[in-house]
Amino acid sequence: METPAETLADEVVTLRRWKPEQLETLAAVAGDSAAHLGAWMIWATHGYGRREAADFLENTAKNWAEGKTYDFAIFVEDELAGGTGMITRPGRIEIGYWLGRHHTGRGYVTRAARLLTAEAFRLGAPEVEIRHDEKNRASGAVPARLGFTMVGEEVTEPPLAPACAGVTRIWRLKRP
Repeated sequence: METPAETLADEVVTLRRWKPEQLETLAAVAGDSAAHLGAWMIWATHGYGRREAADFLENTAKNWAEGKTYDFAIFVEDELAGGTGMITRPGRIEIGYWLGRHHTGRGYVTRAARLLTAEAFRLGAPEVEIRHDEKNRASGAVPARLGFTMVGEEVTEPPLAPACAGVTRIWRLKRP
């Protein structure tokens, strides 16, 4: 698969490939939102600081180079709002996302997921998938708004983040 563009944007959000110079900003935003994020995401369950941010930035650069994942920072008016990314899977691209606690409920993730979906289809992916815990209604509203179809559920193996029910909902959208 061709490598995605390093910057994607619409009128409100800009997605930029994560860079090492974003270390302090990532640590600050994710750290400030660790309680909010940790309810749903195991990587933030025990807090998030400079070390976790450094590890993430190192891993995302390696995974980008290997074509495994393509992670982006979500910016709104040059302020870091969260993160999103595309994970390559056999026959599809999976999209994941998170927002800092001060940026939820404004449609930013929906816009980011729309941009990534369009980019995945431009790159030739036959379908895009979004997964979320069944209790995370906000996360599940995103694929519903974008026209994805819920195709099933599966039991999530532990460890789980505290708010998770352990049932993952799976949504897919086929390339037009």
